[in-house]
Amino acid sequence: MSERYDVIIIGTGAGGGTLARALAPTGKRILLLERGGWLPREKENLSSAAVFLEGRYKAKEVWLDARGRPFHPGIHYYVGGNTKVYGAALLRFRKQDFGEVRHHGGLSPAWPIAYEDLEPYYTEAERLYHVHGERGADPTEPPATAPYPHPPVSHERPVAELADALRSLGHRPFPLPLGIQIDESRPENSRCMRCQTCDGFPCIVDGKSDASVCGVRPALEHPNVSLLTNAFVARLETDSSGRRVTAVHVRREGRVETYSADVVVVSCGAVNSAALLLRSGSSAHPDGLANASGVVGRHYMAHNNTAFVCVTTRKNPTVFEKTLALNDYYFGAPDSELPLGHIQMLGKSDGTMLKGDAPPLTPRFALDLMAEHAFDFWLTSEDLPDPENRVTVDEEGRIRLAYTPNNLEAHARLVRKLKELCGKLLPWGLKLSKRIPIEGTAHQCGTVRFGRDPRTSALDTHCRAHDVDNLYVVDGSFFCSSTAVNPALTIMANALRVADHLRARMA
Repeated sequence: MSERYDVIIIGTGAGGGTLARALAPTGKRILLLERGGWLPREKENLSSAAVFLEGRYKAKEVWLDARGRPFHPGIHYYVGGNTKVYGAALLRFRKQDFGEVRHHGGLSPAWPIAYEDLEPYYTEAERLYHVHGERGADPTEPPATAPYPHPPVSHERPVAELADALRSLGHRPFPLPLGIQIDESRPENSRCMRCQTCDGFPCIVDGKSDASVCGVRPALEHPNVSLLTNAFVARLETDSSGRRVTAVHVRREGRVETYSADVVVVSCGAVNSAALLLRSGSSAHPDGLANASGVVGRHYMAHNNTAFVCVTTRKNPTVFEKTLALNDYYFGAPDSELPLGHIQMLGKSDGTMLKGDAPPLTPRFALDLMAEHAFDFWLTSEDLPDPENRVTVDEEGRIRLAYTPNNLEAHARLVRKLKELCGKLLPWGLKLSKRIPIEGTAHQCGTVRFGRDPRTSALDTHCRAHDVDNLYVVDGSFFCSSTAVNPALTIMANALRVADHLRARMA
């Protein structure tokens, strides 16, 4: 048996990386286990072809869908997890999102905690991740006890003119809250260069506030924190009672290693956390670890997401485009009393990015010309927790992800709203949209839900397993609903909330 630790954290993304930073000052002996390595800083970080066409940084992994068909998920195994390539849009959930909400596709359930329980941790997460924004600009934003730690990222002229045009129609666009380390008042001192290779790219200058930069590296400055990379956790083992995890079995560099800790935290992402628990079944846990309720792996959500490009007769020379958002349809519209969702700008497209979805043999000059005239958007609508949307693991250890989209009427209405707006604001435009398929796992959540009733949830309100005293799950798995904004800030805030609980437990 290897050396014993106070805490083992499995995974270093938005949940695990943030938790590690929060617990590091306690002096407790903490071991981080990351199945990937450090993402290399190389010229390919800046290459659209390498990132989008070749999938250079995506995991070379195959999952199966409900019918057993293979696909390559958009998953990234590095220190920092998927935040290494996220768009750094860090929005709070709306206060109403924590209650029961009626949608076109059904009911979104209430959470066992309220917005007020997370609010101080949202404030702390915004500070840790250098969030830039403007309080009061978003008409749906929840109450906050502090301003954003940094001013909003400015719009370039085409985006500013788009914002003005939206306001002239009675809309309320707002600066998208972004986690980037930029100082526009002193650009010579700014880590962020405000380049075009941010959204979907790894940041070669560490100007993006990812979980490696803001979580793991500061944690490793403490001598009590250790990190093992390329360490795949195969299974967790409990004592004979099934009430305590006693061993963490790791495959690393061709060897099998075993580690133990007083507290074990699973932070592998909603799909892989569920898969790990299901792989860890035993006589005490025949349906998978912490799965007496039967919910582990179920209620998978990843949002209804659409990438939308409006190609116009007007050039759009914007470099850093992802600065604008619109929530006017978040809770409904004049012709819909039910919620539709969230709209934001995307990172600026180029011809290489458009190639992946273009007809074969489309000339490159045509794609480049389209990109020069493109305004790029991202639309998100809530998908609802369905127990049949689930993660399972087959006998060979392969992940199977069964997912049937729901609440599609709301998303279709949201897409139509944006098309109508573009018709008014960006006339003579060619409107292209692509709904993100099952491969798009960036917003995964919901597979190990928390709650007060052990019969219907796997975790308690502190994200501790009902069935296993020293096991916690701290990533997007705990969500009861997906809401309609990026889950990253809520995962980070919850990690800080759980850290307070663990500090009290270990005192």
